Amino acid sequence: MTTAKICCVPGAPCWVSLMARDLDVAMAFYGPLLGWTFTPGPDRWGPYVRAVVDGTEVAGIGATARNWETSVAWTTYFGVESADATAADIRDRGATVAVGPLEFDAGRLAIAADPQGASFGIWEGMPGPPRKLRLPGAPAWIELRTRDAFASAMFYGEIFAWDRRDPNRYVVEWENDRVVLYVDGHPVAGLRGGGVEAAADPRVRPRWHVFFAVPDIDDAVQHAKELGGEITGEPMDSAYGRVAGLRDPEGGLLSLISDYP
Repeated sequence: MTTAKICCVPGAPCWVSLMARDLDVAMAFYGPLLGWTFTPGPDRWGPYVRAVVDGTEVAGIGATARNWETSVAWTTYFGVESADATAADIRDRGATVAVGPLEFDAGRLAIAADPQGASFGIWEGMPGPPRKLRLPGAPAWIELRTRDAFASAMFYGEIFAWDRRDPNRYVVEWENDRVVLYVDGHPVAGLRGGGVEAAADPRVRPRWHVFFAVPDIDDAVQHAKELGGEITGEPMDSAYGRVAGLRDPEGGLLSLISDYP
């Protein structure tokens, strides 16, 4: 088992992890699509690997126990100073802590759901710089799509203390129909409201979407189809780059982005 190199920036996204049903199926899709190689990770709860791009660990993939009836989904983890204190704040604000806090590899984690039902994780680990990875295959943008962006911004702002941190480092702004969190001058997460209730697909609900960087959206979308993926959103230009939505062969949602901020 190797030790995680996940740095913790309080209040900011620091890691993304997929819970798949079949690890081999997930690796066969994401590896060729995003140029990932894989290294073994902690196997406390089952098979787990870390995705690597140019020597940098960018994401994790784990497999559920075969008797678990769980959906395949990406989880975004936010850095915190104390997993226990943040978990208590989450509960106090009417949200749910589903797993933990508990020890995991080189830190402590918990998995929760906000008051509107979007799942997210918290990670207490070693301090370090924000994970702003400007390389293909890395998560380049994290966006919450939910019913009420302002209510969600109040919830996350309170539990992560965005307005009580150094204003020279942490800035929250309303722009391009989103609440956007900036850390050290870089946009690291957006919260966008509306559209969830009107979605025809019952699998579309409030959730944090992970956008992985690719050099060319149209080529990547075609490659995803060849690998067994489903297109949920055709390539289009957005305020934060050219984007497309996908569903992997096991049903997990992800997004692609190029020309990212």
